[in-house]
Amino acid sequence: MIPRVGEIRYLLAGAFYRMVYYEFGNPEAPPVVCVHGLTRTGRDFDALAAGLADRFRVIAPDLPGRGGSSWLPDASLYEPPSYVQALSHLLAALGKPVHWVGTSLGGLCGMMIAAGLGHPIRKLVLNDVGPFIPANAIRRIRDYMINGVRPEFPDILALEAHLRHVHEEFGLLTDAQWEHLAKTSARPLPDGRVAFHYDPGIAKPIRSTLAIDTDLWPLWERIKIPVLAIRGERSELLLPKTLARMQASGAATWIVKDAGHAPALMDFPTIRAIRDFLLQEEEEPSGA
Repeated sequence: MIPRVGEIRYLLAGAFYRMVYYEFGNPEAPPVVCVHGLTRTGRDFDALAAGLADRFRVIAPDLPGRGGSSWLPDASLYEPPSYVQALSHLLAALGKPVHWVGTSLGGLCGMMIAAGLGHPIRKLVLNDVGPFIPANAIRRIRDYMINGVRPEFPDILALEAHLRHVHEEFGLLTDAQWEHLAKTSARPLPDGRVAFHYDPGIAKPIRSTLAIDTDLWPLWERIKIPVLAIRGERSELLLPKTLARMQASGAATWIVKDAGHAPALMDFPTIRAIRDFLLQEEEEPSGA
């Protein structure tokens, strides 16, 4: 499935920037906004979009500094409040209620928006992120951004091999799925080599992040919409006890076998679980 490509302009720190998004499905259908993780792009959701596009308009943006979106001249702006500001411009442009699917950072942004008064999110899918982020998980992400990022590769095959290694926790993907992620993650360089499709500056704020437990339960308590919380069964970021507390407060849950942080949302059972969750209310009779 080939997406339509659009863009919005958003205001941040006194300047306007460009945010690209990929769109699937009927433009008149209910919108589902899908937001990717830290170093990824909106094309991560192509498989999920294929499973939703008959009933929904799927919109998957590239966050600032990723994919086709503008790089920010001040790398210190690569933090969640900036992403929320850019995404809020997208929501304003859509001008109607939406569902939200967010992986890791994208889920955190969704939580921040859904906790605000007057937000347009009807249902929230959180992919391997929740109201408590343990220090060990933050340390691993920080250390990866300091030591594990390879900016350039001789060709797309080398980039794919690296992708398979550093993101093995995505789950049991097929060769075709890894190839797709590699191609949509790559940015060609003038000398024929390739690099990941993000601004290396996105690592700057993370490198100075303290590895301490992050408690977002007060934020969670302000979220009053249906939530589906997805966890990779080996995840070190969304712990079992966090998921259990989310479930006790009303969230539906789904475990992705043979995955860690964060599931790629490319397997049929998980796509079906998300689809069923988003369609549930629409298929209930009026007044149910």
